[in-house]
Amino acid sequence: MDVEPRFRPPRRRDGYPPLEDLGLIGDGATAALVGLDGGVHWLCVPGFDAEPLFCGLLDAAGGGRFGVAPAGVVEARQRYQSDTGVLVTELRTPTGLVRLTDALALRSGADLTDDTPADRGELVRLAEVLDGTVDLHVDVEPRGGATARAALGGLELRAARLPGVRLHLRSSHPLGGGLHNRYDLRAGDRVELVLSWGRIHRHHRLDAGASLRQTAAAWRGWMTGFAYDGPQEAMVRRAAVTLKLCDHWADGSVAAAPTSSLPAPVGGVRNWDYRYSWIRDAAFAVFALRRIGFGEEADAFLGWVLDAFEQSREPRIMYTLAGGPVPDERIDAALGGYRGSAPVRWGNGAADQRQHDVYGEILDCADQWSLAGGHVEPGLWSRLADLAEGAARTWRRPDQGLWEVRNEGRVFTYSAAMCQVALDRAAGMAERLGLPGPVGQWRSTAAEIRRAIVEDAWDERAQTIGEHLDGPGGVDASLLALPLRHVIPAGHPRMVATTRAVAERLGAGDGLLYRYRHDESPDGIPGDEGAFLLCSFWLVDNLTGQGRLDEAEALYASLCDRSSPLGLLSEQIDPGTGELVGNFPQAFSHIGVIASGVNLARARQNATEGVAR
Repeated sequence: MDVEPRFRPPRRRDGYPPLEDLGLIGDGATAALVGLDGGVHWLCVPGFDAEPLFCGLLDAAGGGRFGVAPAGVVEARQRYQSDTGVLVTELRTPTGLVRLTDALALRSGADLTDDTPADRGELVRLAEVLDGTVDLHVDVEPRGGATARAALGGLELRAARLPGVRLHLRSSHPLGGGLHNRYDLRAGDRVELVLSWGRIHRHHRLDAGASLRQTAAAWRGWMTGFAYDGPQEAMVRRAAVTLKLCDHWADGSVAAAPTSSLPAPVGGVRNWDYRYSWIRDAAFAVFALRRIGFGEEADAFLGWVLDAFEQSREPRIMYTLAGGPVPDERIDAALGGYRGSAPVRWGNGAADQRQHDVYGEILDCADQWSLAGGHVEPGLWSRLADLAEGAARTWRRPDQGLWEVRNEGRVFTYSAAMCQVALDRAAGMAERLGLPGPVGQWRSTAAEIRRAIVEDAWDERAQTIGEHLDGPGGVDASLLALPLRHVIPAGHPRMVATTRAVAERLGAGDGLLYRYRHDESPDGIPGDEGAFLLCSFWLVDNLTGQGRLDEAEALYASLCDRSSPLGLLSEQIDPGTGELVGNFPQAFSHIGVIASGVNLARARQNATEGVAR
């Protein structure tokens, strides 16, 4: 956010920085989290889903960090340079004030609207003493340790756990202390640091200031495409940059989050690796980005989805950012977990689950692709038509559902609804583009599914559409997405009643929502969880669709107010403490910020025009 932040003491909870005290930087290939204490507590190189170089967030003692901070910090503050991914941290001691500017550097003249690599493979850190005198500590501590030797005007680092990655550290000051250095500095002094991997830029002249300026210019050039006139504009602007920071620019994919195993809640075992791209994120991300001026990113993501689908034998719910299969899930017992929340997981065991919503997700993406002018070749259409047939066959069969339950599964209403979406979009594409297929049959089955959702899934006693088609169950916040996918209008009487039931039965207080109740809907995983932020944004969208604009705007504002001082949101909120929990920052939450803001702005405009007429 662009509001001047206040100074506050850097905090520790169980020895770890709270998520609210972390800022995200990135270069379209990977991302890092920088703490209010000046430490880089998370960085995977060379890519988002690679082995972490620093992962102190998952083990403060052994995970590693890259610290740049004066001794004796008493208070600090963070802000982003406006409309950029360049982060500024100011740290005050009893004797002086240091400004630390961090970025993952971008190439000079980089055009972020182009789906090509823009990264330099460099973490740039510039420390400047603004006032007084300080004892600046620079500590480079990769996970598993590293050796250092003098090379090429700096240090060549060999990280024990990254034998195939070439690491090089350069500094404007001598690095005689190897991985640990101290500098006595006074006002006007500056220390430039560049940590690089796998690039030839180590031979270039060291000029951290120029690199940071070039990086900021590239970000601001991209943000000239931003188009939004609605509530919480500053938050929506920051959400756009955050989504771009989660985007893999060369491939067009989007990581669900740049982190793994940040728990929801703290102390629980619901710790998952989110450094991959979920197909279901695609349609929501495309909607959000296209409506604030970023059609290139939307098209790139759509193209990535269709490419990944074409290359895999069966439709998958998630892929690596390069479009390949997600690694098997494994537990890293050497890491204690954030605030002691073990286990730490790499890979994702949900990748091979049965989730029937994938039929609708892929066909909805294909439909959006064709509506935007994308060409649907005969071979691709053949596979898409097969998907529609698969949706027709499987919509009454159990699966693990949107929330990826780890048990035998049920016939989830939302999964059936996305099968309806698959058939509806396939029929629409066939009619619009003159493509072959049993359009009448697809239309008929889509109508049958919609009727089953509205009638068979209706629970008269509870006055809500239920979460299952195969018998009694609880209520599920995913039902709030039915109007968003154009399955049932938000104003349909049974959708209005369902909205009320979700808000009442899944409410966690102050507009927060649980995804479902674990006592009513066991998911095969021990423990409870926090309130899922995206579900509350879906509630905003339903209130907006029902014309309850004042309520929707109030809820939307309260959700935006839950962001960190930098405007970042995690996956969940702990209702008891208000803390951000889960992987951070979460792309889905920022998609909600953008989409709900756009919906509210359009509804207000329509209401104003209606009054004027």
